[in-house]
Amino acid sequence: MLFYGKEVVMSKEKALIEIRLAGLSAGTHEFEFTCSATDFADPALVDAGVSKGISVKVTVEKLEDELIVTLKTSATANLTCDLCLASVTTELKGSYRIWYGYEQAGEPEDERDEEYRLIDRNALSLDLTEDARETLLLSVPMKVTCRDYPDCRVFRQEEESEPGEEALPESSWLESLEKLKNKYR
Repeated sequence: MLFYGKEVVMSKEKALIEIRLAGLSAGTHEFEFTCSATDFADPALVDAGVSKGISVKVTVEKLEDELIVTLKTSATANLTCDLCLASVTTELKGSYRIWYGYEQAGEPEDERDEEYRLIDRNALSLDLTEDARETLLLSVPMKVTCRDYPDCRVFRQEEESEPGEEALPESSWLESLEKLKNKYR
């Protein structure tokens, strides 16, 4: 799918996640797609650790003059803990809602709402591949920690300290460092 200004132009190549609009009746329709990270031809998904199958659920609500499309993505990612570098498996879930309005003949360009993407009334299908890819990438956490992971070396070191040992820092800068460490857990 290509964007020119505020208009959506459908690409001619075969889409990975495509909803056929021709013959779609008014009402709510649900679609489910399964694919892999390599199907998107984007190294960012592979670099993000998405390794197993990707599930994309699409709900299309067709109204008289618009379409409301809701994407829900889920995938399993193998990430690395930012604290101890242990391998962490995380479930990535994302959702995204898109409103599509049909082009109206004679509608002035400046009165169009920017929340809507415009499509031609004669469009045969809607390519959601790029939107699904972006939703997946946005669901990757910015910070990965393995607090509940039993092999985390950072948290295990805290538990291994002896009970008689004082856990309080000896100076003010160590105390500040301890507060900072606890803030980012």
